[in-house]
Amino acid sequence: MEQEAKTQTITKDMTIGDVVAKYPACIEALQAAGVHCVGCHVSYYETLEQGFKGHGMSDEEVEIVISNLNKAVEESKLDEGKDFIITSKAAEKLKEVLKDNSKDGSGLRVEVVPGGCSGSQYSLELDDNTTDLDNVIDEKGVRIIISKDNIQFLKGAKLDYVESLQGGGFKISNSNAHSSCGCGQSF
Repeated sequence: MEQEAKTQTITKDMTIGDVVAKYPACIEALQAAGVHCVGCHVSYYETLEQGFKGHGMSDEEVEIVISNLNKAVEESKLDEGKDFIITSKAAEKLKEVLKDNSKDGSGLRVEVVPGGCSGSQYSLELDDNTTDLDNVIDEKGVRIIISKDNIQFLKGAKLDYVESLQGGGFKISNSNAHSSCGCGQSF
């Protein structure tokens, strides 16, 4: 266990704020562990261990979450340089949507279209058809279809599925979008 701690990227004495800033891939793992204070003002002063124990976790549970955070960092390294990233959670939800709509074998077409208060927005739709003008990404058991005209706007973007008090839905995080509107629906 001691040697494992030496090779870990994330340790329990790091602050929550530092981890979130340096390793955004950890946000989902933190939230899955019930730690939703990723943007909280205390996250910059409180270590992971202090925060986890403040949420009632035992020493064993702290170690499990730390291990999950390190796994998230390692998995995110596998996504570096990809044209388009789909999270495991998004892939599982997409499989469910395809099955519910009797569209097994179809894909999700992701496009950037004119609209919204900032000028562009994303369009997501189930699609059975592809042409030679499309990039097709088969990953994690699902198919993502992006037209070659749109790939430049989506290079390195990530499709996730998020659940909140307002409901759930697919969300695209895109470092190519330099600004967005207040409602977050356009960029």
